[in-house]
Amino acid sequence: MRKTRQKHDAVTIQDVATVAGVSAMTVSNVINRKGKVGDATRARIMTIIDKLGYVPSQAARHLVGAAAARIGVLYADVESMFLNTALTSISTASAQRGLQLLLGKAADMTPAGAETAAAGLVRSGADGLLLIPPFAELLDSRPSFQALNVPAAAITTAGPLTNMATVRIDNFLATRTLTELLIARGRRRIAMIAGPARHSDSVAREEGYKAALRTHGMDIDPNYRVEARFTFATGLDAAHQLLSLRPRPDAIVAANDDMAAAVLWAAHSQGLSVPGDLAVTGFDDTLVATRVWPALTTIRQPIPEMAASALDMLIEAVKAPPEQRRHRDQILNFTLVERGSVPVSMNSGLPAF
Repeated sequence: MRKTRQKHDAVTIQDVATVAGVSAMTVSNVINRKGKVGDATRARIMTIIDKLGYVPSQAARHLVGAAAARIGVLYADVESMFLNTALTSISTASAQRGLQLLLGKAADMTPAGAETAAAGLVRSGADGLLLIPPFAELLDSRPSFQALNVPAAAITTAGPLTNMATVRIDNFLATRTLTELLIARGRRRIAMIAGPARHSDSVAREEGYKAALRTHGMDIDPNYRVEARFTFATGLDAAHQLLSLRPRPDAIVAANDDMAAAVLWAAHSQGLSVPGDLAVTGFDDTLVATRVWPALTTIRQPIPEMAASALDMLIEAVKAPPEQRRHRDQILNFTLVERGSVPVSMNSGLPAF
């Protein structure tokens, strides 16, 4: 009588091989994309891996010898200049280190969706995971994510996480610095377009904005705060909402450059002068910051350095036994970049170039 596998038993590479009618070495070759395996056999094995829910261990992935480490990159399925910049930086840093990248774009930004996407990358052969918000926050405390038993690193989070390495800036201080610049330039009706609450960096940026207002004895008007989704389209809706208020804001702090560009679009469409009638700030210093008029005052995140550091942490963790992995938290410096969307002095509405 054949023994039925209990649900809590881990599926092994031999289980996959038995169902597929091949050797464990063949399964390993498919996982590692090595050796001569026919397309039909490869497809059958991958189907069985998905059906059984097999998650390859690092040992199984290297049965046929040491291969270049594979890093799975999990990011949101949205249009974003920040994501374009981050993925380009990650690709460049990976090539410099001889790493292979497995890209995972996920539209379901829920804990369950994040778990499914992460497990899919691991089943495809990822030795480690590099996470871009909001996936680090969604996965960090999930037992099923920890059960994958692969090292993970996250960039641009708001703070350290329990079960993965992090590389970030101080988002709170950065946005407080931006808001205090606006106050120093004479702005008193300062609104904010915040990012999604599920992003920890969004929350930290909003708290920095509020802290600056409190420090200078200014009221925090809930009508002057609108949440959007880090996209141009949602930023445009938020900008129109804020610019319809009376009294109208004389400055808008946008939580990223895409939404700040949307504010400029809305302001120009209403015949407003920037920065005379309205000062605007962004965040990230992506390409769009210098492709709009006037160019954006913004916070520059050192994305290339973040990507390189996170990958170095993953390389170190992949080589180490699980019990020796360290979850380091590295904070890099940000830069306040002043451009024409904020007046050069309290009494001037003339753009700076």
